[in-house]
Amino acid sequence: MLAVLSPGQGSQKPGFLTPWLALRGAESRLRWWSVPAGVDLVRLGTEADADEIRDTARTQPLLVASALLAAEHLPLHDVNLVAGHSVGELAAAALAGVFSAETAITLAGVRGREMAAACALAPTGMAAVLGGDPDEVLAALATRGLHPANRNGGGQVVAAGTLDALDKLAAEPPTKARIIRLKVAGAFHTPHMAPAEAALAAVAAGITPSDPARILLSDLDGAPVPHGRELVHRLVRQVTAPVRWDLCMRTLADLGVTGVLELPPAGTLAGLVKRELKATGAPEIVTLNTPADLPAARDLIARHSGPPGRRPTSRSRVVVAPAVGTFAPAEGLTEGTELSTGQVLGQVATRQGPVEVTAHDSGPLTEWLAHQDDPVAPGRPIARIGGQA
Repeated sequence: MLAVLSPGQGSQKPGFLTPWLALRGAESRLRWWSVPAGVDLVRLGTEADADEIRDTARTQPLLVASALLAAEHLPLHDVNLVAGHSVGELAAAALAGVFSAETAITLAGVRGREMAAACALAPTGMAAVLGGDPDEVLAALATRGLHPANRNGGGQVVAAGTLDALDKLAAEPPTKARIIRLKVAGAFHTPHMAPAEAALAAVAAGITPSDPARILLSDLDGAPVPHGRELVHRLVRQVTAPVRWDLCMRTLADLGVTGVLELPPAGTLAGLVKRELKATGAPEIVTLNTPADLPAARDLIARHSGPPGRRPTSRSRVVVAPAVGTFAPAEGLTEGTELSTGQVLGQVATRQGPVEVTAHDSGPLTEWLAHQDDPVAPGRPIARIGGQA
């Protein structure tokens, strides 16, 4: 199984889109997307310096556009899983078919501008906390009124809050922890971003989303999101909620992901996955940064796409488990049965009681991917609807 990942803020580098403009249609695509983005994506990706592309209002639409531009040159129709870190979730949602690329870039532009405006309301910032006991680190943040804005796995937590509180944390760090101040404009993914969340919600209310056509993980809890409306709600909520990339990586491990492709500007998420999944068998990883990396990316897709043992067709839809437990299919359902949207496919028996698994699309039950009493985890494929077996 292959996971395609879209990076978040901080991964950008001056001129990183320059080589992509050599591809036919790339520059015109970026100029078209610059309209909903509200910024000149071509200039930002080729000529702007590090300080300019560090500006949240510019960085966020630039990152979403760069990921989607590269994705247009890849055969992603058979890819089963996508995820994104922070603003990268917008690109992942577009790749999952929840909404168009233009919608993703529009939302990134609004999100970036409103988060930049929220940063100007009070002097806030962020700092990486490396090492230390996780419980002690979280307790230290709470004591100082700080928030764990990002939990990235591998002993890395990003603290966010007022500059004064960050100074106190740096002066008295948790045992065996190092504090590294980050060059960011404010306390992202904390209650300090509440005005930005409200502004984004007002715009997102006008979207008519589709349900994801492939497994789409959420930064809120690392779980797959089966419904488009729920995903839009989570994207808005994410502005003030912590990024739980650690839980996303746990889901990658639970699903048995064997290949990871990170879209440009690539490297950050690939490094986190490599470190976190090392103990369970690190997947094969390709970082896509320039068109020269496209052959390796296409080869990875060809060899790792689809759930273990079977490659999906472009018309298939995968239903995934909503919880940890054991699966029991609904009585009388066999491969070939015509399903309707919302129909119960079975139940996952959990410690808290049974949780229903429902079809998020209509069409024939092409293939059972889990059977009676099979152990399942969140995101584990249960069945395929549509396409050919």
